[in-house]
Amino acid sequence: MDEILEILEKDARTRPEEIAKMLKKKPEAVRGAIKKYEKEGVILKYKTVLNKELTREDNGDVRALIEVKITPQKNLGFDRIAERIYQFPEVTSCYLVSGTYDLLLIVEGKNIHTISNFVAEKLAPLENVRGTVTHFLLKKYKEDGDLLKQPSKEKRLAISL
Repeated sequence: MDEILEILEKDARTRPEEIAKMLKKKPEAVRGAIKKYEKEGVILKYKTVLNKELTREDNGDVRALIEVKITPQKNLGFDRIAERIYQFPEVTSCYLVSGTYDLLLIVEGKNIHTISNFVAEKLAPLENVRGTVTHFLLKKYKEDGDLLKQPSKEKRLAISL
């Protein structure tokens, strides 16, 4: 991957002048490369990673991972059914995976009931869906390579004999 993209992926707030200095390039060249990546769709958007546990707002949002077994459609494979599923507003991410299930969804809702209703009323009844398994996320420690909470350094008591 391009060095400019690697730097931006780690911290999208890095200014082109800083990137140019790091890579010993001209700022105009870096700005031009970034604009090109944005135009081509390589850079889709810039995003902030939040540790929602520290925002002091108890919005109650619940996230779940849902494993979905599907029957691929003739001549269309998994793409058509995946497209239908990821159009639901509850679905924040949708991946085709190898293994015992076909799709992995990340779903968000106001509470457990919202997610269970999504599965029961929208997802499971779809024609090509053969089965689902839902896992509710209880706590996030690390997301997209970012630690959400620094590990506490426990002080162990010395044991002497």
